[in-house]
Amino acid sequence: MRRLVCGIALAALALLPAAAADFTVDGKFFTPPPGMATIGDTHGDIAVSPAGEIYVSVQGGDHPGIQVYSDQGRYLRNVPGAPPDLHGFIIARAPDQNSYIYGVSRLAQEIIQLKLDGSRVLAIPASAIPAQYKKDDKQAINLTGIAVAPNGDIYVTDGYGLDFIHRFDKGGKYLATFGGKAGPWNFDTCHKIAIDPRFKPVRLICTDRRHDRLVHMDLEGRVLGEFGWGLRLPSALAIRGDELAVGELMGRVSLLDKNGHITAVLGTNDNVEEIRTNKAAPQIWQPDRFYAPHGVTYDAKGNLLVSEFNQYGRISRIERAAVRK
Repeated sequence: MRRLVCGIALAALALLPAAAADFTVDGKFFTPPPGMATIGDTHGDIAVSPAGEIYVSVQGGDHPGIQVYSDQGRYLRNVPGAPPDLHGFIIARAPDQNSYIYGVSRLAQEIIQLKLDGSRVLAIPASAIPAQYKKDDKQAINLTGIAVAPNGDIYVTDGYGLDFIHRFDKGGKYLATFGGKAGPWNFDTCHKIAIDPRFKPVRLICTDRRHDRLVHMDLEGRVLGEFGWGLRLPSALAIRGDELAVGELMGRVSLLDKNGHITAVLGTNDNVEEIRTNKAAPQIWQPDRFYAPHGVTYDAKGNLLVSEFNQYGRISRIERAAVRK
C-alpha cells in the first residue's frame, strides 16, 4: 500500500508545472540609460528586433519613447520620433518582408507603423473607427493592443473601452469590427492580442483580463474557444514554438503548452499590497519576483523579457537553464 501511495504521489508531481529552478528571473539584467537609476515610467510593451536588439516603450523619465537595449541588457539609444505613450507595440514582418514597429498610443489613440529607425510609415487615427463602436464620452475609444496577420492586416483592441477588436488592411483601410462585451465574445478588458501561428490556419489569441482567461478566434473574429485557465489578470502574450508566455498583472508569468495547460509559473508574488499596481518602489524590488507584468516577449535564444506596469520602470529577463548550458 505504501508503494502504491508513493507511486500516486510521484505521478501527481509529474503533472505539476516545471520547477522554478529550471529558470532564473533576473531583475537586474538591464542597465538603465546613463544617469538614471531606473528606465522611467513603464505602462507599455517590449519586443525584440531581427538583429536581437530589445525595444521597450517608456512613457516618462529622461528618455521617454522607445528605448533600445543590446541583447546583453545595455542601453544603446532611443528610437527617434517614437511616441512616448505606446501602450501596446510589436515588431512584426510585413508582406514586403521588412520588419516594422506597429503600435497603439495610449493618449493620442492612434495606430502607427514605424521603421525600426523611427521613420513613420503609416498612421491610422481613431476617427477611422465607426462611431457605433465608440463610447459617447470624452474618451470614446481606448486602444491597448495590436497584432499583424501574415497578409499585413492590422488588429487592434479597445481594451480600456468597449472591448471591440478593429481590423484594418495593410494600407490602413478600415475593414471590420468584432468582439465586445456581448456574446459570444463576452470580453471584459480585451487587453492584448497576438497572432497564434501554432495552428493552421493561424488564429488570433486575446487576453480577456478580468475573466482571467485567453480566447482563440479565427482571423474573421469567430470565437474558437477559451484557452488557458487559472490565470491572474492576463495582460500580455508571446509565442515561441509550441510555448505561450503570459504576463499576468497579479505578479507572475506563466508558460502554457499548445493545449492551454500551465507548464511553469515564474516570479510569483502573492503580496496583494505589491501587485497589480504601478506604485511598487525600487526599494522593495526582489530580483526573482514580479509586481505587475504588462509586456512579454522572447529573445532569439528563448529567454523571456518582461516589462512591468511601474511608474519607476522595471524590465527583467527570465533565463532558461537549458539556454545557460
